[in-house]
Amino acid sequence: MNAKTAGPAVAMTAVSMVLTLAVVVMWLGTAMPWPVALVVGLGIDGGWLATLAYERRLAAQGDHSHAVTAVGWCFGLLATGVLVAHALTAEESTGAWLAVAWLPVAAKALWLVHGMWERTALTPAALGAIRGIQQEARDEAAVARARLRADAATEETRLTAVTAAGARVARVQAKTAATLAGAWSTLETARQGEDTGRALTSVTSTVTPGVTPDVTPRWELPVWGPVEPLSALALESAPALTDAQLDALVDTIRHSQTPALSYREMAVRFRAAGHSASEVRLRAAWKRVA
Repeated sequence: MNAKTAGPAVAMTAVSMVLTLAVVVMWLGTAMPWPVALVVGLGIDGGWLATLAYERRLAAQGDHSHAVTAVGWCFGLLATGVLVAHALTAEESTGAWLAVAWLPVAAKALWLVHGMWERTALTPAALGAIRGIQQEARDEAAVARARLRADAATEETRLTAVTAAGARVARVQAKTAATLAGAWSTLETARQGEDTGRALTSVTSTVTPGVTPDVTPRWELPVWGPVEPLSALALESAPALTDAQLDALVDTIRHSQTPALSYREMAVRFRAAGHSASEVRLRAAWKRVA
């Protein structure tokens, strides 16, 4: 893993040093003796290489020096400036020389990337632990999504069944109301009819005390609906359980059977016993005692 970042940086450094030395010798060799130009080129490359070696030594010790880094970048920029100046003064192939003038800066940037990789590198054991944690989180998220989808599907099925049952009840009630309304209408028509009234009088006079043939009995239709209003039931809310009381109840119900009950079985028995608590508080109490 170290060679993946150090290898390109070393190769780019070597190429840029050779290129800088060649350019300095060719460019300054026409204006001064070539040994002097060679010394100048070696001085630029040597200063850059010395600062780079010192930076690597500090990095190996877990330290860092801004002054050394600044000096190294100065040598890199100086080498780049020499290459750019040579490219601009060259009589031919100016574009080609400018195309390679960025190599010293690129080499410094690669060493910067390599240093950042070293500071953030982890051991295989740490990477394995991170992968395990991430996989566990993905598994928990997938299980939670599946549980939510299953709960949503169950709730949708329940609501569909309740809606269908309610619709059937409404249809039966509407049909019954129509039948009763027809019966009431028939009875009212019979009561209002003149011939039917006399016939009813002759019949009721023999079975109803105090009814004479001259007095037409009054037939009252049944009243549709309750005749007396129902009193509302006053529901008194039970006092809320404290966390300690809730924990004690959950622990008692959980260990009421061997092996200990699961959360769903405990919740069913908890509510069947008449206790009241929100799902969030009940689950929190379960986690505390379990």
